[in-house]
Amino acid sequence: MKDSRNKFLSANVKAERNRKGYTQAELAEMINVSESTISLIERGIQTPSVFMVYDIAQVLNIDITELLKGIQ
Repeated sequence: MKDSRNKFLSANVKAERNRKGYTQAELAEMINVSESTISLIERGIQTPSVFMVYDIAQVLNIDITELLKGIQ
């Protein structure tokens, strides 16, 4: 179950980041994490904390529910 949720979250983070035109490095800098952390999240290897998901949504100027789309 966790793996399928990570798949949706990682795809949503990557899609929204690309839609806003940010690189992984730029997003990482804006939320004060390493570029490798963003890479791990986008590949579904690392599950971000709820606080990090909130920070990503804030930086991308979207509602947090956009990042959680598809997760049941």
